[in-house]
Amino acid sequence: MRNSNSRSIPLVRTILLIILIGLNLRPSMAAIGPLVEAIRHDVSLSFTQLSLLTTLPVLAMGLGCFASALLAKRIGFNSVITLALASIALSDALHWFGFGYTGLWVAALGAGIGIAFIQAALPAVIKQAAGEKTPMVMGFYIASIMGGAALASAITPVVSDYIGWQSALALWGLLALAGLVCWVMRRQQVLPAPSQNNRVSIAFSAMARQPRFWSLAIFFGLGTAGYTCLLAWIPPTFIHLGWSETQAGLALSWLTAIEVMAGLTFPILAQQMKDRRPVLLLVLLLSVAGFLLLGLMPKTMAWLATALLGLGIGGLFPLSLIITMDHSDDPVLAGQLTAWVQGIGYLIASLAPIAAGLIKDLLGGFEQAWLMLGVIFIGLIVMSLRFDQSKAPQQLRFS
Repeated sequence: MRNSNSRSIPLVRTILLIILIGLNLRPSMAAIGPLVEAIRHDVSLSFTQLSLLTTLPVLAMGLGCFASALLAKRIGFNSVITLALASIALSDALHWFGFGYTGLWVAALGAGIGIAFIQAALPAVIKQAAGEKTPMVMGFYIASIMGGAALASAITPVVSDYIGWQSALALWGLLALAGLVCWVMRRQQVLPAPSQNNRVSIAFSAMARQPRFWSLAIFFGLGTAGYTCLLAWIPPTFIHLGWSETQAGLALSWLTAIEVMAGLTFPILAQQMKDRRPVLLLVLLLSVAGFLLLGLMPKTMAWLATALLGLGIGGLFPLSLIITMDHSDDPVLAGQLTAWVQGIGYLIASLAPIAAGLIKDLLGGFEQAWLMLGVIFIGLIVMSLRFDQSKAPQQLRFS
């Protein structure tokens, strides 16, 4: 009994640290949406230009996943995550200096790189620390990401009324600084760099020749496209319908709060099942229903649509990573595969917010974008039928 407790204590500490780090992975993007009108008042921007403040971090997240894999070979996962937290903290702090659109652009890019490094490195850390409990710990990790988005979307517009939108955005750098301090002061070390490990590392050129890799990457990318559009355009959608900035921010907080619950619940449910596909199908159906309601009846079905999307997207994000990690029992290999899949996936997802912004500028509303996402998610339902966990290890060749 004592041995069991002694083993569980490090895992609990790791989970708490992962939660703190995860809280830092969305405020840089989620805080922008509720402040759209305030930012546009001070910095003259079209909706297409404004969409770059969400597109750039996601684009950087995609490119950063590839850079992270190369960097980890040289300096190790520990140093990669340290640099990432420092990048997020400094990027958020940049808002304090009020450099206008250039400052917003640089801050978005710097935060996106930091987020990418963490999202590429942390799954390997989780699989190493959690073993068979990886889906459960991934649930905590994803829930903390969604929780950070919920906090940012609810708190930032309220704080901005008192100290201005620049300072309200910059305050999130303090949370990243807290994560950096706790990470540096932790006792246990995580995985060594792949080059310091006797396990085989994955070459991207070899992985890119395998159809299953592209199925996983496209599935993750299109699913994440739905999430990034919600993060960027839910508040402007409701502001366009006559809501206040605070009300629109609360709508995003409502959605992300439900995502937190979904991010905890669905991975635990998937852990109990030999086949992940029934859970995957459920979250995709919920997402389709939410997008269709948001596109067809946004005024009357706003709260129901956002609730359905919170359940669907909140469950889809962790499950997309879990089905990717199912393809290897080795933490280093699973971590590298997840980094490559996220790299391609975020490059795909980065196009979604700017596409929605163009639709808004051209057609005057977001409804068409939500309906288009509903159709895309119907396609994901078809793709999900191929992800049989029992056959996953045979569908990628690591040597």
